[in-house]
Amino acid sequence: MGARDISFASFNLLNLQLPGEAIYGDSDGWDFEIFARKINFTRDVLLRLKADVIGLQELWAGDAIDQALVAGELEGDYTALVPPDHNGKRIVCAALVRKGMLVGEPEWITEFPPEYVLKSGGDDPQQDFIEVRLSTFSRPVLHFRVKPDPRTPEIHVFVCHFKSRRPTQIWRERSWYEKDVHGPHIAALGYAISTVRRTAEAAALRVLVTQLIKKTDTPVVVIGDMNDGKDSNTLNILSEQPTYLSPLSSGGGDNALYTAQTMQEYRSVRDVYYTHVFKGYRESLDHILFSQEFYDNSKRRIWAFDEMVVENDHLNHEDHKESGTNDHGIIRVGFQWKPAEGASV
Repeated sequence: MGARDISFASFNLLNLQLPGEAIYGDSDGWDFEIFARKINFTRDVLLRLKADVIGLQELWAGDAIDQALVAGELEGDYTALVPPDHNGKRIVCAALVRKGMLVGEPEWITEFPPEYVLKSGGDDPQQDFIEVRLSTFSRPVLHFRVKPDPRTPEIHVFVCHFKSRRPTQIWRERSWYEKDVHGPHIAALGYAISTVRRTAEAAALRVLVTQLIKKTDTPVVVIGDMNDGKDSNTLNILSEQPTYLSPLSSGGGDNALYTAQTMQEYRSVRDVYYTHVFKGYRESLDHILFSQEFYDNSKRRIWAFDEMVVENDHLNHEDHKESGTNDHGIIRVGFQWKPAEGASV
């Protein structure tokens, strides 16, 4: 790759925690043997990826990712971004950034921006008033800037992990849950609550992205386990559903985000992209989205899409807790420095 090229990856670590330390309600956590397998698996993935920026989800302990870097002799290649006050008692979004690329200091965003408001009297006389009083991300969003080369613009990167599609366990709600009343509907209500949370988080992140890219030439990349598919409402909110089929270097949306999955599908004979398997159903929950500065057909293109690679063979086995593998596919996408004529660089 050239000096101004850049690559990104998304890697859900499946609860990478130090051995013997608690993971949610499991006070014993990983034993030493399984932890060693997880470190080896993580090391091997990082060595194969060779990505410049790797967004991480489900990291419990910063020391654990440091051990994986040391195991792969990569500690001289990457700067690990972990919250400075992180005590290993919760999972966080983190990142690995190739040395020399990081600009400034990273930030972890917990609060939704003030412009985020989800309430409405309805635009139909038959609709009732609705208000969603959610104000924080389930997992703080990591935001930082990178610059692959002194001759390139800075790139804003967000790493996110949205609420899972697993139904919220409403039976834990002591203030209102009644087994005889709500018990028969526990799945439907739980799924609905999880969907509302994930939708709200997508909208809040979309506001943050819009503040950066609307009516600007600011390159932005969003990496994450978004727990929803490419054609879901979650991704529609984030991407604003841009048009892809434009003549070369003539399209692009000022406020749009494009998905690596769609770009790869246009180059593939068929769609073979999946990052998660549940009850035999293969789906894509992990995504890399990017602004028009990375979109081939944009008149403001600076980097051109090269290729997306998905590591998902380990998903054919359900032995993740024994083998040390993770339960998500790992995705990598590369971009070549290829500004469109007249693009601002």
